[in-house]
Amino acid sequence: MHEDQLDVADSTVRALVADQFPHWADLPVTPVASHGTVNLLFRLGDELVARLPMQEGDPEAVCAQVAQEVEAARSLLGRVPVPTPEPVATGRPGPGYPLAWSVYRWLPGATPGGATTEDLGTDLAEFVLAVREVGTGGRTFAGDGRGGRLTDHDAYVARGLRSSAGLIDTEALAALWSDLRTADRREPDTTTHGDLMPGNLLVRDGRLAAVLDVGGVGPADPALDLMPAWNLLDASSRQAFRERLGADEALWDRGRGWAFAQAIGCHAYYRHTNPVMSQTAHRTLTALLEDEAVR
Repeated sequence: MHEDQLDVADSTVRALVADQFPHWADLPVTPVASHGTVNLLFRLGDELVARLPMQEGDPEAVCAQVAQEVEAARSLLGRVPVPTPEPVATGRPGPGYPLAWSVYRWLPGATPGGATTEDLGTDLAEFVLAVREVGTGGRTFAGDGRGGRLTDHDAYVARGLRSSAGLIDTEALAALWSDLRTADRREPDTTTHGDLMPGNLLVRDGRLAAVLDVGGVGPADPALDLMPAWNLLDASSRQAFRERLGADEALWDRGRGWAFAQAIGCHAYYRHTNPVMSQTAHRTLTALLEDEAVR
């Protein structure tokens, strides 16, 4: 998926585990099929999963990032209505792999597929509300990723629109972005998950069963966690999600903006290397256009 992506074999992970965590040396190591774009996943036995950053990077910076992700994951434990990943250990660089890595408890479940339910929309809203209740500790959004000002993403969106020409109605999308990018904001930053993509959600019998990939939890625009309204939910479950959140027009429009910014960057970029991610982006952008048409 990435030019600087690392090639990691299960034998490499087995050697890392045996060297750094010998009490797990006898556990089978199994690659996990995933549509994620940041970490490679390997099951360790039945109860653990190793997460290895998949792109090259400065070892010290990656070590700090892994530590920050562990801290963020711990901040949610027992404070939200569904299970979230529990950090178990942090690994260091070793033969065959040059970066820090981590081990979490495995959470069973299936990612969403097909039609969604109003119950799922309500469950997602309950999760978002609970995350917001986790204090920011006085911190505010920092960095250049999603969660600050929508207008900071103008150049990124423009590149995505150019790349998506011929794949979707980019003229209509450009007009939509022009409206969304300056959506009003008066609320302060709250704690957000930051990446509520379908692949980070586990469901059972139409209800939310767990939320994964919590390493990005931190202060940001509270509208950032509205992305599932368009990347996953259908019209009725989207409405249930909004009603439970009590989202006013300004918050909802910023949520549309964040869903747009996330999707347009993935739409063409992952078209051949990660079709599921690209298809999710297409579904998101289509849902945003359909929403706009009925407003």
